[in-house]
Amino acid sequence: MGKKQYLCDRTMDKGKIKVCVGLSGGVDSSVAAYLLKQQGYDVFAMFMQNWNDASSTLHGDCEWEEDRFVAEMVARKIGIPFYFVDLSKQYRQRVVDYMFDEYAKGRTPNPDVLCNREIKFDAFLQVALKYGADYVATGHYCRKEEIPGQAGNDGRVCRILEGADPNKDQTYFLCQLSQEQLARTLFPIGDITKPEVRRIAKEADLPSAEKKDSQGICFVGKVDLPTFLKQKLESKEGEIVEVFDAYYADNELYQWQQNTLTGLLKPGQSLERTVRYAPEEKVLTSDGQPLGESPYKEITLTDEELAKLATPIGYHIEFQTETYRSGKKHIKKTRWKENPYGRIVGTHEGAQFYTIGQRKGLGVGGHADPVFVISTDTEANRVYVGEGHNHKGLSRFCLCVAPEEIHWIRTDLAMQPGEIRRYRVRIRYRQPLQSATLLMRETGLYILFDQPQRGISPGQFAVWYDGEEMLGSGAIQQ
Repeated sequence: MGKKQYLCDRTMDKGKIKVCVGLSGGVDSSVAAYLLKQQGYDVFAMFMQNWNDASSTLHGDCEWEEDRFVAEMVARKIGIPFYFVDLSKQYRQRVVDYMFDEYAKGRTPNPDVLCNREIKFDAFLQVALKYGADYVATGHYCRKEEIPGQAGNDGRVCRILEGADPNKDQTYFLCQLSQEQLARTLFPIGDITKPEVRRIAKEADLPSAEKKDSQGICFVGKVDLPTFLKQKLESKEGEIVEVFDAYYADNELYQWQQNTLTGLLKPGQSLERTVRYAPEEKVLTSDGQPLGESPYKEITLTDEELAKLATPIGYHIEFQTETYRSGKKHIKKTRWKENPYGRIVGTHEGAQFYTIGQRKGLGVGGHADPVFVISTDTEANRVYVGEGHNHKGLSRFCLCVAPEEIHWIRTDLAMQPGEIRRYRVRIRYRQPLQSATLLMRETGLYILFDQPQRGISPGQFAVWYDGEEMLGSGAIQQ
């Protein structure tokens, strides 16, 4: 990145600070550019094309062309230079190929997180610097603050804070950024709410004022994920197996985890294994609420015990067939024998196309309650499902982030082996923050939640916060 750095809170004339806005054609980045121009910065816009395969999208057209047209009109309206850069090669290599590789392994990647780390705040940033930019700016709903310290350049530390809009905080998507990237970044709309952004855009008569928010995979658009993945991943028919409660009563790992968790609880605390279901359209920020005391007493588990506690339940259910005679002619037929642990309820086109917690697209009927994916086995090509929001296989208390996957935004606050801290954590965007205990060991970072978490999937990013500040993240190991 280089040592040269201009900081907005210094006395330098803003007109001498050159800012490149990543103008996507949406209302958020448009207002970000407008506000920077109003504040006196030397602003220019750059639109990046990251995807050009219209066959992948549900609409079947080149959405990026329309976005570019809108972005160019916005730049003209604001009165700032407009440039175009094609980063589709980098995007395919560093984001899409990663997606295919992760799904092939039965993991659930987050392309938006990777897009920010690898494209918007790396490849795009490098191009912006060549155009003479001191900063890049985006329309993310988050805030940045700089404080004295040793973690960043020029003896200063960048803090990334929740956005002011409690329903729109987007820090999760930026959880893999570094101090060097943040030092070159501005978030102009982080202090305002979405309705206010819409109001500003309308009053300024920006062409994107009424444009709907983008959906789907970052820069690809709204896609049918299995169809998208089938571009590279082979379809192969396999079994969908429903798991019954009896399986857990006889599963040694499940019973060990139950007993261990119960033994960790303080007097008066009770263990509730299943998640009380509620839609996740809730307040996303910490909202000023105190973290609260841990329900656990002192945790003295060994590394091996913590790893065992973070291990997901494995499913190995064998089915046998039997022959019988049916009808008046006593025709000989074959059927599966009844099994107390589960039953085969359908077929799928490839276990790699499914993710834990998934409900849609299973094609499994005949149940009073919804059916969810609780596990996938890409080697055996099996998908395991459970009925109901409170199915035992749908929730877990503990996860692990491997040492090489641990990323600290605040490198000066990185935990050392043996340390235990209390933070709030989320494992996916739009999940309200969850209270948890973090335990750093040589074998990885273990996150033990106060309450069971629904749909923990390997490859997802776990992100931890101290109050309103996002401190770090890591891909879930398994």
